[in-house]
Amino acid sequence: MMEFYLRVGIYFFCFLLCLFGMSALDFNRFLRQGKVVQAQILYFVVCCALAYLMGNFLMALIYRFYAG
Repeated sequence: MMEFYLRVGIYFFCFLLCLFGMSALDFNRFLRQGKVVQAQILYFVVCCALAYLMGNFLMALIYRFYAG
């Protein structure tokens, strides 16, 4: 059960870190005018994907160094 909470915590931390990092990019250059909802959905999906990848990377490092 503790592993589940650790995994959720890592993903949540990575998601917040991705939101903070993605705020440095200017998406207005790449998006069409009037497509605000689609841009917000894209932003959220990209943040989720980056957080998932970064979380898996961190968990692999943790398991590699502490489990064996």
